[in-house]
Amino acid sequence: MLDHIQSVIFDLDGTLVDSMWLWHDIDVEFLEQRGLTLPETYQHEIEGMSFTETARYTRELFQLEESVEELKSIWNQMAVEKYTYEVNFKPGALEFLAYCRQQGISLGIATSNSRELVEAVSLALHLGDYIQEIVTACEVERGKPAPDVYLEAARRLCADPKYCLVFEDVPMGIRAGKNAGMQVCAVEDPFSSQQTREKRRLADYYISDYKQVLNCTYEIL
Repeated sequence: MLDHIQSVIFDLDGTLVDSMWLWHDIDVEFLEQRGLTLPETYQHEIEGMSFTETARYTRELFQLEESVEELKSIWNQMAVEKYTYEVNFKPGALEFLAYCRQQGISLGIATSNSRELVEAVSLALHLGDYIQEIVTACEVERGKPAPDVYLEAARRLCADPKYCLVFEDVPMGIRAGKNAGMQVCAVEDPFSSQQTREKRRLADYYISDYKQVLNCTYEIL
């Protein structure tokens, strides 16, 4: 999997860190405070959207009074403590980060999450010891499945997309990596378990633990 790879770029939530679980609770709480119910399809509908795109979509969907910037601020406030104290690495991720750094493989993050929450978890987990560039989808024109955030991460890493390997946990993110001309490894996550077949169809590789990359037991799709 790592043959000829110069840079590895990770999605954050559900891919590098185990954090997708907290958003359902936040969404339910946020809507209940406004007398609203979380639709079953909501998480699927916002998949891949940037933090700003999600706020804009949610505001229009529920006809909320808050502005897009106010919604982003509210969500950041609701999530920052969890990202600081309750979110940890996905299995084997820390060992894989260390290995890549030892091998001189440059590392980046390309996420749909907010800069504030990325910085919170980065500080808590000392991601700065490994990750050289972080790009959020709010910093580019289009969110996933457009390739923008991955191409910008590659640009900042001074990497050729064809020598980049992406790790992603949901179909929209996998499409974004493939649309950027990169190889993509799908990462198992409970949140996207119903999309496993689609993830396998779209990706080049599949893992449930990053140690599978190191011991070459990953699946080639």
